[in-house]
Amino acid sequence: MSWFESFILGLVQGLTEFLPISSSAHLRLTAAFAGWTDPGPAFTAITQIGTETAVLIYFRKDIARIVSAWFRSLTDRSLRGDHDARMGWLVIVGSIPIGVLGIVLKHQIDTSFRDLRVIATTLVAMGVVLGVADRLAARDASGGRHRAVRERKPLQELSTRDGLIYGMCQAMALIPGVSRSGATISGGLLMGYTREAAARYSFLLAVPAVLASGVFELKDAGGAGQAPMAPTLLATVIAFAVGYAVIAWFMRFISSKSFMPFVVYRVLLGTALFALVGAGSLSPEAGDGL
Repeated sequence: MSWFESFILGLVQGLTEFLPISSSAHLRLTAAFAGWTDPGPAFTAITQIGTETAVLIYFRKDIARIVSAWFRSLTDRSLRGDHDARMGWLVIVGSIPIGVLGIVLKHQIDTSFRDLRVIATTLVAMGVVLGVADRLAARDASGGRHRAVRERKPLQELSTRDGLIYGMCQAMALIPGVSRSGATISGGLLMGYTREAAARYSFLLAVPAVLASGVFELKDAGGAGQAPMAPTLLATVIAFAVGYAVIAWFMRFISSKSFMPFVVYRVLLGTALFALVGAGSLSPEAGDGL
């Protein structure tokens, strides 16, 4: 991997990690369309440490409050009903599915899941799911004769059951093209949460899973079939800087805007990818050097 490739891929990671369009798919597609070798899952996992560091800084007050309340609740029973303490437990519970499936499906994640036909399928399928969830949220907000019986739920109403469902949605993002934020936000919207609540919990839930994945993949960094360590670190730094700006923009965007632009983009990209592979213009394994 050249320094130029690492710069571009770091930029792509930062731009796409928090948007519901799948950063892992875009890293894979960037390499395929540019004729580069697939940087591999270790590169993806490690550069995500950069974007998750951006989450840690952007949500630092929330995270510090949650961590503090959770630790204090271990010895002080009166704090166990506190929202922040409960949020700490819910993040732990929600992280279990992706942790278990990440280990069980590691071979498929490194190989068959990176097939461009799989990515095209998940781009379109999850685009449709996100579109349905977004329309339901918009319908509830607009009122009218189809208005939901109760208002959409804030994050304070998050239950253990819902936290676990969020976690299962997040685990789907082990397949490139699904999108961690897209899956968890869709799940939150379908469960009746507000857009802001769904997005905020999505970002908080990703922190332990992504950081653990990045640390776990460090042992493979620079190895056979993986990108060299120095360019990977450059991409990680770039992903952090760009990712922070994207979080700030996205949190403002979702407060008043629809997810439909992302839905249309996903469906168009997935359809174009199907057409290119079907016509033989692009191999399903294009750029795959693993």
